[in-house]
Amino acid sequence: MPEDPRFDGPGPDARWQAALSEGVFTIQHCDACGAAQFPPAVTCRACHGGALSMVSASGKGAVYSTTTVRSREGAHNVSIIELAEGPRMMASVEGDPEAVRIGQAVTARVAPGEPPMVVFAAEGAE
Repeated sequence: MPEDPRFDGPGPDARWQAALSEGVFTIQHCDACGAAQFPPAVTCRACHGGALSMVSASGKGAVYSTTTVRSREGAHNVSIIELAEGPRMMASVEGDPEAVRIGQAVTARVAPGEPPMVVFAAEGAE
């Protein structure tokens, strides 16, 4: 049986994490049908093709859903962000967790650390 090139080298999540380590937020783009997807996978969720490329995300999005999580360490926000390219991802929106609103425009940045993470800020926030 011939080897499947989709499984040569690091998997899609490892490639995504490597890009984050370099400060680049990427999503997958299907070379066959043009669909954008997140999280990374070995096949396209739209057409099931295997020709996927990692491309830089615009970093633009809108809050699709949000909640405030409270703990002894304090409150923080967990949101689902609908990216401008179409996919949705779970992330935090920086700032006051109570101020995050559904539909609010947000912009991504890669927060350094181990591991690095994508976080969002409300557009116009400093």
